[in-house]
Order: sequence, then C-alpha cells, then structure tokens
Amino acid sequence: MLFICFFIFFYMTTTSTSVDRLAVTQSIRDGETLASAGGIIEAGFFSPGNSIRRYLGIWYRNVSPFIVVWVANRNTPLENKSGVLKLNEKGVLELLNATNNTIWSSNIVSSNAVNNPIACLFDSGNFVVKNSEDGVLWQSFDYPGDTLMPGIKLGWNLETGLERSISSWKSDDDPAEGEYAIKIDLRGLPQMIEFKGSDIRMRTGSWNGLTTVGYPSPTPLLIRKFVVNEKEVYYEYEIIKKSMFIVSKLTPSGITQSFSWTNQTSTPQVVQNGEKDQCENYAFCGANSICIYDDNYLTCECLRGYVPKSPDEWNIRIWFDGCIRRNKSDCKISYTDGFLKYSHLKLPDTSSSWFSNTMNLDECQKSCLENCSCKAYANLDIRNGGSGCLLWFNT
Repeated sequence: MLFICFFIFFYMTTTSTSVDRLAVTQSIRDGETLASAGGIIEAGFFSPGNSIRRYLGIWYRNVSPFIVVWVANRNTPLENKSGVLKLNEKGVLELLNATNNTIWSSNIVSSNAVNNPIACLFDSGNFVVKNSEDGVLWQSFDYPGDTLMPGIKLGWNLETGLERSISSWKSDDDPAEGEYAIKIDLRGLPQMIEFKGSDIRMRTGSWNGLTTVGYPSPTPLLIRKFVVNEKEVYYEYEIIKKSMFIVSKLTPSGITQSFSWTNQTSTPQVVQNGEKDQCENYAFCGANSICIYDDNYLTCECLRGYVPKSPDEWNIRIWFDGCIRRNKSDCKISYTDGFLKYSHLKLPDTSSSWFSNTMNLDECQKSCLENCSCKAYANLDIRNGGSGCLLWFNT
C-alpha cells in the first residue's frame, strides 16, 4: 500500500531468553527479550534515535538497520533501565517501572473466562495474550503504531467499536503519537484517509474491487483486500512469497513508504515511495474540478459545465474555491439534465456518497437523475465490465 524510508538506529543491550512466550509466573527485564518461534521477531526494551528513554517494543531480528514495528508505552516512556514486563493472572500485560508502578498495560477485549493465560510472540509480529482454551484476550495487532504489516486489519470492528489506525511518531527520537494518522472513514462508501491532526491531508480513497482509487496500479507482490460488511470494515494485505517481508511506515513528517527484504538479503529496500505531488493534497483545486499534474506542471480545470467560483483568484492560480455550475439545474425538468463521462480519474471523496452492490449502471444513472441532490454516479466495482452503483450527493 501506501509508505522516504526512515531507519532509526536503536540503542539496545539484550540477552535473548530464546522463548516466544510469557506465563503468569514469568517476566522479562530490560536487557532480556522474547523471540518468536521462527526467530523472525523480537520483543524487548530499546531507546530510539538519540533518546536515553526506554520503551518496550517489537522489531524484526537479523535486519539491519533495526525496524521497530510496535511500541507498547509510546506515550509513557521509562526514564531508565528499570522496566519489567509481567503477565498477571487476569491475562493483562503490565509494564512496571523502578517504583513498581504500572506505566502501561494491555486490556481484555474478550468476555471469555480467563484460565491460565499466556502471552505469545508470533513470527507475524503479533503479540497475543491467550487463555487455556486458545481464546484471544488481547493482541498487539488491534493497537498498531506507525507500521502496517501483513495481518493487521486497518479499520473497524463494528460489533465492538474497536478502531485500528496507523499514527506517526512525534520524531525519530520519540515514538509518542505524532501529527499524522491513517484511518478508515466510515461515512458513505468507506475510504482510507491520511489526517494531519483533525484535517484531511490526502485520500488513498475507496476500494474499486481491485485496489484503492488513489493507488490504481496493482501490486504483484501483494494480495490486498478491502472488506465491508455488517461486522467489519477494514483494509488488509498479505505477501504472496513467504520468504519476503513488506511493511509500510508513516513517518513523523507524514510521508508514507513501503520497503521490503527477504530471508536472504535482510537489508530493507524501498519498493514504493510515498512522496506525493500537490494534486494529492486534499481539495487542492476545490469542488467540481480536476487537478492535473503532467511533466512537473500542475494546473486545475473546472469540470465541463462548471466555471470558477472566484475567477480573479483562479486566473492567478489560487484554486481553493473550486468551481460552480454555469447554469443552475432545474430538477423539475429532468429531461434537460444529463451526464458527461469521465475516465481515468481518481474517484472523488465518498464521504457524501451512497452505494449498492446489486444495482447496474443504468439503474444507477436513473436513480441519480431522480434525486435533485445527486451529482454523479459510477460503478462500485470495476471488475468484469463493472457492477454495483456509487452515487455522490451535494453536502
């Protein structure tokens, strides 16, 4: 999916315990680690960048430089090497400081009775607390940090209200939640959005059956899916080659980038650069317009039938006000209205849309014409000649 690769060098002094699990009677201290069964993933304490503060994190082993993919106490650092991780009898992971106070803990999302809980670190990078009946009490994949990995469901569990989103670090030295986040917006047809604070920065967009509309080119190394049903809404990917690793990071500056390596190389390589042109900036040209970036030249154009809302500003390349209709539509005379076809464009923001999986394109057009506030329509799914209906409305 998504993500200038930033590598951070971490200060660690570790003595691996060579075990992948933590029982109620066990703990790990600063300098000790857990290692997944296949030796791919490690969990322990580290200091990021130039910081001397200590954090409990998860990273890939035998990869240089280290790639940290999850931090437990990202907002509550330890001031020294006194940290201890324990699992209590209720199935809750607790991170204790020098005064034996809990500075971070997991929670229990399952209603199942807790019996002989155990915490396991898997080769996938998921840190899971299970009970004796193999029921999941808690998992780190439900609380991602700045990294999207295979197996993480970016989005919502609609039954529990759990939202899984990616959030940047504050800086290379501080893994606390930063300015940028990538989330799934549930309004209208769900879509993937990057935020800066509460403002939309850019849209990866909705799913068209093959990929997200912001990244139309298929990725041959990945199987990607976007699930929308009454229980869940999420984006997820898996890697086709099991000897390959691909992860995506959202950096402190809001740049997203994917990088990969194999069991043989163990050196990350950039596979997708997240640098964007200005057309990716949300609403850069305003409403009812098209942003065109060609040969390092950017311009905005109104849709056919529309004119600049602020012509004087538009003429000096200030486009934010967008465009308005040249002639106002009279919904009472529907036969005078029609549609102009556009292709090879990124679909607009779907937060004010409606969709149907069963309608065909003719039914979609008819439905739009019959609704005065409907502005545009398209196939929901572009596969096999197109199917479904997606309608956009005035806000």
